[in-house]
Amino acid sequence: MMPMAAFAMKTEGRAPWDRALVTGGAGFLGSHLCTRLLDAGVVVDCLDDLSTGRAGNVAHLAGRPGFRFLERDVADPGLPETLPAPYGLVLHLAGPGCRAVRPDRPLELLDAAGAGTRAALAVAGRDGARFLLASGPEPDGGVDPFGPHAAYAEAVRFAEALVAARAGEPGANAGIVRLFTACGPRMRTDTGVPGVFVEQALAGGPVTVAGDGTRRHSLCHVDDMVDGVLLVAAGRSVRPVDIGGDETPTEAEIARRVIELTGSRAPLAFTGRAPDDPAYPRPVTGFAREIFGWMPRTTWQAGLSHTLTPPPTPLPPPTTTHPRVNGHLRVDGHPHTDGRPEVRPGADGGAEVPQGAADG
Repeated sequence: MMPMAAFAMKTEGRAPWDRALVTGGAGFLGSHLCTRLLDAGVVVDCLDDLSTGRAGNVAHLAGRPGFRFLERDVADPGLPETLPAPYGLVLHLAGPGCRAVRPDRPLELLDAAGAGTRAALAVAGRDGARFLLASGPEPDGGVDPFGPHAAYAEAVRFAEALVAARAGEPGANAGIVRLFTACGPRMRTDTGVPGVFVEQALAGGPVTVAGDGTRRHSLCHVDDMVDGVLLVAAGRSVRPVDIGGDETPTEAEIARRVIELTGSRAPLAFTGRAPDDPAYPRPVTGFAREIFGWMPRTTWQAGLSHTLTPPPTPLPPPTTTHPRVNGHLRVDGHPHTDGRPEVRPGADGGAEVPQGAADG
């Protein structure tokens, strides 16, 4: 059954769920999904261990009715038993979706894809909820099983295999979205394209482009990506659905646009060396268009303009101050005053922007 496209739009439509769990909710894409769900009247539990997410990404949601921030590791044993709320939707963004965030922590990535996905599936199974895994594309031509990108590739395969196995059980409602590179407010600027270009341009450069700058990237604005994710979530599709931009500008084109938008005088430098990471395919969005009526509406140039206007400021240092959420103050070492488990509101500075989109 095709979901109502009006639901995913920013200005109208009521969500088909009363309560949602968003793992990896303090990441770039997760924070935008939390906001959109709250705007649609959904009660949201945002779960994140802040290993790659930023509390500052959801600080603007502190105090909003229906929002809780739980600082937990999705791979912790016994996690489902600590989440008492009956959910109608479980969005699992703490899996393998963002290939650039944890390249130097392969064991954490594999744990999130394995134990983390199992735990999120268990919560959805317990509550009869719709489950959606935020996955990512596999590299073109495969990867060296002993190389630096092997953990990401295997994590993607294993997490998707777990979801497919669950989807085959009676009464299950599980699906997969494969997310490509996204840009928008709160995007990471410490890894990936276009994030590293932004950081280099704001620092005065040079803006370093791998090889001769002809490698292409699919860029999707975060608002369009949120639309796509929620449309797939509102359906019952089991088949993986690609969500990404139709346009594929070159790295050189992206770098020049970033320099222009930031007003930087940074020079453009080409390394002449092949990129360190493998090439990834462009998204095949025909299924998303035909079944869910989704298509990206923002051009890559406009998406970057929205991302960088005004230009992002440097991250403030972490703080131990915790503001009030729903009238209660969370103090480390003491229970939350209303008895709910481990709600940690975020005032820590941070601007986590995805690359790949589904960061943990």
